[in-house]
Amino acid sequence: ETTETASNELHIESNDQMQYNTTELKATTGKISLMLHHTGKMEKNVMGHNLVILKPGTDIAAFATKAIDAKDTDYIPASENASIIAHTKLIGGGESDTIEFTIDEKGTYDFICSFPGHSSMMKGKLIVE
Repeated sequence: ETTETASNELHIESNDQMQYNTTELKATTGKISLMLHHTGKMEKNVMGHNLVILKPGTDIAAFATKAIDAKDTDYIPASENASIIAHTKLIGGGESDTIEFTIDEKGTYDFICSFPGHSSMMKGKLIVE
């Protein structure tokens, strides 16, 4: 029996080693609250992190490439808004951001950090049951 239970109060951490502390989050359908906390010390312009939840079928590599040019909007490319379910703001060491969003359809949703160069390591799945 797994100890990873579905919760609609999600917490995830990011660090100065370009990592999230988990690659899998579980929730149930409905309203979900997610808190991202950056446990590192580095400034957000150097080691900033966010968490972007993408709709199924999104081309993550293409999304990440477009995000590189979206510095003015915290690396959230406006052209890709249709692919985004929700995202935190970009945070630096010691900062946190909490977002609320609703997912009504069960399924597996990719999440990434869209800071340039991070998505190859900083990615995971949100499983909605």
